Amino acid sequence: MTSPASTPTYRPGYARLVLAMLLIVYTFNWIDRQIVGILAPAIKAELGLSNTQLGALGGIAFAALYSTLAIPLALIADRVSRTWVITLSLTVWSAFTALCGMAGSFWHLFMFRVGVGVGEAGGVAPSYALISQYFPPHQRARAMSVYALGIPVGLALGVLFGAAIAEAVNWRAAFIVMGIAGVILAPIFRLVVKEPPRPTEPGQRVGISTVFGILSRKRSFWLMAFAAAMSSVAGYGLAFWTPSILIATFGFDLTTTSWFYGSLLLVGGVIGVMSGGILADRLGRLDRGAYAKVSGLAWIVTAPLFIAGFLSPSPMWAWALLVIPNALNILFVGPLMTAAQHLVPANMRATAAACFLLINNLVGIGGGSWLLGGVSDAMAPHFGDAALQYSAIVVCCLYFVAAILGLLAIRPLRRDWVEDSAD
Repeated sequence: MTSPASTPTYRPGYARLVLAMLLIVYTFNWIDRQIVGILAPAIKAELGLSNTQLGALGGIAFAALYSTLAIPLALIADRVSRTWVITLSLTVWSAFTALCGMAGSFWHLFMFRVGVGVGEAGGVAPSYALISQYFPPHQRARAMSVYALGIPVGLALGVLFGAAIAEAVNWRAAFIVMGIAGVILAPIFRLVVKEPPRPTEPGQRVGISTVFGILSRKRSFWLMAFAAAMSSVAGYGLAFWTPSILIATFGFDLTTTSWFYGSLLLVGGVIGVMSGGILADRLGRLDRGAYAKVSGLAWIVTAPLFIAGFLSPSPMWAWALLVIPNALNILFVGPLMTAAQHLVPANMRATAAACFLLINNLVGIGGGSWLLGGVSDAMAPHFGDAALQYSAIVVCCLYFVAAILGLLAIRPLRRDWVEDSAD
């Protein structure tokens, strides 16, 4: 049973303002996380890097501490202040993004990307917990999906802004400008977003062992977490390397690539995350398993459409084919993040979200861009400039694995769901 404090009593207008601020911060999170993808050709040329090294910058350099520090920072957020943890995290990751523009070698850039990951570790899980406090249960998947719009919007803006600034100045200026903008945003966020009462039981201090002990006994947690992780390996890898694939396949320049790919991310991503939230909220009222079902069904269709898009000989056909899986591959975010938080009582939600994200991000971010880059280096002697294209096709098959795991989670999720007192 959750405490009365877990039932939102906030004015709808202010709740929407909080959600808007969280969305803006999350957009910066994704701009700073993925901007290196559009800048990869310029960075590779200046610093003399291999695709494997570039993949490490987009993957394990960011993911190692991002994934592991998320749990202790979520515990601090649950116990002390979620808004302050988000504010300080935004400041730290933005400062390190700016420092990336000053890197003189692979290892300099690697360490600054580690710093970006350290900062971003505290931004996401507390945001999910705030949304659960500000919105009632029947609106949460939609609210989570609005928040998740930060993924496609941030990816698209990172591609567009990164390319525009790099073309006007250089790749270093792109990092510096976006980093400074995030530092400026941090105090504005703290002034606008109020810290709501934390839903804790009297005298109770919840530790990670308690939260993870509950989650580890629930089969649905493992199935959903690894389903999301398999999707993220493919998704992060494609997000990082698709600009380079487009340049190699169609001979695009940087500006053309940014508009082509940015529009794919924005149109497909917005449709996908909003559809996921709406479907899960509507179907989930009657069947809690629907939160996993809509994700699994979407992944089944994702892989073949991505493969068809990458094999298309025409940019026009490639865009038409790729926009659909760019929607479907991100549809899971709202439904599965909502479901993961409903596996524990309300006072444990930030920590539960961090546990879910630990698996998703350590496997997905850590492995995605590095795996695709490594496979392309191995295939290069046989396929030359087409190696990235074919390695992307190989990685896309992981969506089938995600689909199987997601569909297997339907039945246990019905059993494992923890209802709010207001549900």
